[in-house]
Amino acid sequence: MSVKFLGLRTVVYPARDLEAAKLWWNSTLGHEPYFDEPFYVGYDVGGYELALDPDGDPDEGPIVYWGVDDVSGAEAQLLAAGCESRSSCREVGGGIEVAVVRNPTGDLIGLIHNPHFQAA
Repeated sequence: MSVKFLGLRTVVYPARDLEAAKLWWNSTLGHEPYFDEPFYVGYDVGGYELALDPDGDPDEGPIVYWGVDDVSGAEAQLLAAGCESRSSCREVGGGIEVAVVRNPTGDLIGLIHNPHFQAA
């Protein structure tokens, strides 16, 4: 079994205090987010996404999303390889699909298909 990862795409940091997190990242990155909603904040960093999730679990840490051509297919392969589903394949807007699994060693693995992604 092998999953064809296309490369890193997104890292999502838990941000229980979203306003404080935005202030820190705005200052650190030197620019404002391109997407700023109460449920998700997204920054473009060299063509890649750095995101803040107010519902994320700080105990689990950030989730790194790997690009794939077929999220549900890659998720199925990873489940067959012993992973457990944390968040099944779903569309999150703009044709973007995501899923998250936990591998047998406890790591979270995010999968994303973003038809709009272009490396910088």
